Amino acid sequence: MIRATLALACAAALASSPLAALDLTKMSAPERAALQQEIRAYLLENPEVIMEAVAVLEERQANAQAENDANLVQINADALFADQNSYVGGNPEGDLTLVEFVDYRCGYCRKAHDDVAQLIESDGNIRFIVKEFPILGEASEISARFAIATKLIAGDAAYKQASDALIALKTGVEEPVLRALAASLGIDGDAMLLKMASDEVTEVIVANRALGQRLAISGTPTFVMGDQVLRGYMPLAQMQDFAEAIRAQ
Repeated sequence: MIRATLALACAAALASSPLAALDLTKMSAPERAALQQEIRAYLLENPEVIMEAVAVLEERQANAQAENDANLVQINADALFADQNSYVGGNPEGDLTLVEFVDYRCGYCRKAHDDVAQLIESDGNIRFIVKEFPILGEASEISARFAIATKLIAGDAAYKQASDALIALKTGVEEPVLRALAASLGIDGDAMLLKMASDEVTEVIVANRALGQRLAISGTPTFVMGDQVLRGYMPLAQMQDFAEAIRAQ
């Protein structure tokens, strides 16, 4: 990976230099060998040039990724921000929307949970949307089904309770655990299990996975803030910086 990055960086540096004007195909073998020796000697004497080229290349790649993400967010705006099946919390009238793709069995999602809660509470002007995105196996899907079924049966307030409980759950998600959790929410266990197995819940998960695929999301947590896709765990301070930068645009 490092070798490939350096090769790309060197290519980028050479492409923007006077050497780019040379037609290497018209050079003789001795001339090409001499040129290669000169380039090698220069890079050995000035290794910082390589790191400068790497930095430029990485910045260009990051900018291209950000531009591509912004286009994908715009194309999928309705599914991201106006989906009637997703939980909406925080300030529903906030000036900035934060979407989280979450898997309840994901350690980094659990780590991010308190940071996200603090961000929403301290900011006060963020609209928060959750996309159930189970990708870590059967327990993840069962947890997501429970959360979605709770919203369908009892609404957003109950969903928030269920979501908070699931992200903190230290046990498995066997039926007795699910029944006990449903009871704590005032929901009949049989009704919960029936709703969890319904096509209605399946459709929500299928739609979220399709949305994630369109956005090139392969892991959790993944956030969409404004028009940017933020992949992976970020501490509170970093999320606050992103929010400030997006608002300043």
